[in-house]
Amino acid sequence: MSQSQPDLNVVRAYFMDLQDRICQEVATEDGKAPFVEDNWQREGSGGGGEEPIWWFGGGYDLTPYYGFEQDVVAWHQTAKSACDPFGEDVYARYKKWCDEYFFLKHRNEPRGVGGLFFDDLNEGGFERCFNFMKSVGDSYTQAYLPIVQQRKDTSYGECERDFQLYRRGRYVEFNLVYDRGTLFGLQSGGRTESILMSLPPLVKWRYNWQPETGSPEDDLYQTFLKPRDWLG
Repeated sequence: MSQSQPDLNVVRAYFMDLQDRICQEVATEDGKAPFVEDNWQREGSGGGGEEPIWWFGGGYDLTPYYGFEQDVVAWHQTAKSACDPFGEDVYARYKKWCDEYFFLKHRNEPRGVGGLFFDDLNEGGFERCFNFMKSVGDSYTQAYLPIVQQRKDTSYGECERDFQLYRRGRYVEFNLVYDRGTLFGLQSGGRTESILMSLPPLVKWRYNWQPETGSPEDDLYQTFLKPRDWLG
């Protein structure tokens, strides 16, 4: 495949396969949550010119309700390992971008513990960018499944469920106020039902709620919801 001639079918096939693998592997590990697989199709190369206009964007971030440091460290180590073959500074650059992007300015807090984020990526040619995209995509289950395996049988009750619903509100706020894809879809007249499909079905908000000092909920705010070097 020539660097100057991106093959959309190859890209599409990779993402469909990646989506299928992630859904199957997570469902095999913990089958309590059903998955709905999406499909996409775009004809032509876009832009209306002779040369295709292309770029990549993606990444992954972790948004826990209760924090476990070993999980977060392993998450970031896997992300770094995916980036390292493409340059010593790549992980640091895209971790910083992730910290900045997934930040709720009106709350003055990050959405979660970060990971990787990049957009408009076309430096170094198509093959290099696509290989980087695949490295990140293929590392996702390596980063996430160990957390599922370690925590899926952790007991929880009404208190933990209530806090989960409260923290889901942060995800909703980010998605509707800041998320590029959501805003683009709504502003360009996209199908609203599809655009909002990622929102959780149940959410709670409380007026000026603060966690009890020293509680596990407080630990999330004091220890985990602060951008930091998890590998330092």
